[in-house]
Amino acid sequence: MNDLSKRLFKFSVRVLKLTKQFPNIPEFKVIRYQLSKSASSSGANYEEAQAATSRADFHHKVKISLREVREANFWLRQLKEIIDDELDLKEIRSLIKESTELKNILGTIALKTKS
Repeated sequence: MNDLSKRLFKFSVRVLKLTKQFPNIPEFKVIRYQLSKSASSSGANYEEAQAATSRADFHHKVKISLREVREANFWLRQLKEIIDDELDLKEIRSLIKESTELKNILGTIALKTKS
Protein backbone atom coordinates (compact mmCIF):
# COMPACT_ATOMS: atom_id res chain seq x y z
CA MET A 1 0.00 0.00 0.00
CA ASN A 2 1.53 3.32 -1.06
CA ASP A 3 1.38 6.56 0.94
CA LEU A 4 -1.59 7.95 -0.98
CA SER A 5 -3.55 4.72 -0.49
CA LYS A 6 -2.84 4.92 3.23
CA ARG A 7 -3.95 8.55 3.40
CA LEU A 8 -7.18 7.85 1.53
CA PHE A 9 -7.87 4.87 3.79
CA LYS A 10 -7.25 6.88 6.96
CA PHE A 11 -9.34 9.74 5.60
CA SER A 12 -12.33 7.45 5.04
CA VAL A 13 -11.97 5.87 8.49
CA ARG A 14 -11.84 9.32 10.12
CA VAL A 15 -14.94 10.38 8.20
CA LEU A 16 -16.82 7.23 9.24
CA LYS A 17 -15.90 7.83 12.88
CA LEU A 18 -17.07 11.44 12.61
CA THR A 19 -20.42 10.49 11.06
CA LYS A 20 -21.16 8.23 14.03
CA GLN A 21 -21.44 11.43 16.10
CA PHE A 22 -24.15 13.00 13.92
CA PRO A 23 -27.55 13.65 15.48
CA ASN A 24 -30.28 11.36 14.23
CA ILE A 25 -32.24 14.00 12.29
CA PRO A 26 -33.08 14.06 8.57
CA GLU A 27 -30.54 16.75 7.58
CA PHE A 28 -27.68 14.83 9.11
CA LYS A 29 -28.89 11.50 7.70
CA VAL A 30 -28.42 12.85 4.18
CA ILE A 31 -24.95 14.21 4.94
CA ARG A 32 -23.96 11.02 6.80
CA TYR A 33 -24.91 8.87 3.82
CA GLN A 34 -23.38 11.05 1.11
CA LEU A 35 -20.20 11.86 3.03
CA SER A 36 -19.60 8.26 4.08
CA LYS A 37 -20.17 7.03 0.55
CA SER A 38 -17.93 9.56 -1.17
CA ALA A 39 -15.09 9.38 1.37
CA SER A 40 -15.02 5.58 1.20
CA SER A 41 -15.36 5.50 -2.56
CA SER A 42 -12.39 7.80 -3.11
CA GLY A 43 -10.07 5.32 -1.43
CA ALA A 44 -11.70 2.27 -3.00
CA ASN A 45 -11.36 3.69 -6.50
CA TYR A 46 -7.73 4.60 -5.93
CA GLU A 47 -7.13 1.02 -4.75
CA GLU A 48 -8.69 -0.20 -8.00
CA ALA A 49 -6.40 2.14 -9.92
CA GLN A 50 -3.41 0.31 -8.46
CA ALA A 51 -4.50 -2.80 -10.37
CA ALA A 52 -5.33 -0.97 -13.60
CA THR A 53 -4.83 -2.89 -16.82
CA SER A 54 -3.60 0.12 -18.79
CA ARG A 55 -2.56 3.74 -18.40
CA ALA A 56 -6.02 4.81 -19.61
CA ASP A 57 -7.69 2.53 -17.06
CA PHE A 58 -5.47 3.96 -14.30
CA HIS A 59 -6.30 7.51 -15.39
CA HIS A 60 -10.02 6.76 -15.43
CA LYS A 61 -10.01 5.28 -11.93
CA VAL A 62 -7.92 8.15 -10.53
CA LYS A 63 -10.41 10.62 -11.99
CA ILE A 64 -13.26 8.77 -10.28
CA SER A 65 -11.32 8.89 -7.01
CA LEU A 66 -10.78 12.62 -7.52
CA ARG A 67 -14.50 13.20 -8.13
CA GLU A 68 -15.38 11.31 -4.97
CA VAL A 69 -12.91 13.17 -2.76
CA ARG A 70 -14.18 16.45 -4.21
CA GLU A 71 -17.69 15.41 -3.21
CA ALA A 72 -16.52 14.50 0.29
CA ASN A 73 -14.88 17.91 0.56
CA PHE A 74 -18.20 19.54 -0.40
CA TRP A 75 -20.12 17.65 2.29
CA LEU A 76 -17.48 18.48 4.91
CA ARG A 77 -17.63 22.18 4.05
CA GLN A 78 -21.41 22.09 4.23
CA LEU A 79 -21.26 20.27 7.55
CA LYS A 80 -18.92 22.91 8.96
CA GLU A 81 -21.56 25.55 8.22
CA ILE A 82 -24.45 23.78 9.94
CA ILE A 83 -22.90 21.96 12.90
CA ASP A 84 -23.92 22.24 16.51
CA ASP A 85 -21.52 22.28 19.41
CA GLU A 86 -22.11 18.54 19.63
CA LEU A 87 -19.78 17.81 16.73
CA ASP A 88 -16.01 18.19 16.70
CA LEU A 89 -15.29 21.35 14.67
CA LYS A 90 -11.52 20.82 14.95
CA GLU A 91 -11.83 17.37 13.35
CA ILE A 92 -14.09 18.72 10.60
CA ARG A 93 -11.57 21.45 9.76
CA SER A 94 -8.79 18.88 9.75
CA LEU A 95 -10.79 16.64 7.40
CA ILE A 96 -11.49 19.58 5.09
CA LYS A 97 -7.76 20.32 4.95
CA GLU A 98 -6.94 16.67 4.29
CA SER A 99 -9.59 16.33 1.57
CA THR A 100 -8.27 19.50 -0.10
CA GLU A 101 -4.75 18.08 -0.11
CA LEU A 102 -6.02 14.76 -1.46
CA LYS A 103 -7.91 16.61 -4.22
CA ASN A 104 -4.71 18.39 -5.20
CA ILE A 105 -2.66 15.18 -5.25
CA LEU A 106 -5.24 13.22 -7.24
CA GLY A 107 -5.74 16.15 -9.60
CA THR A 108 -2.01 16.28 -10.31
CA ILE A 109 -1.90 12.53 -10.92
CA ALA A 110 -4.90 12.78 -13.25
CA LEU A 111 -3.26 15.60 -15.23
CA LYS A 112 0.06 13.76 -15.52
CA THR A 113 -1.52 10.49 -16.64
CA LYS A 114 -3.88 12.04 -19.18
CA SER A 115 -3.49 10.35 -22.55
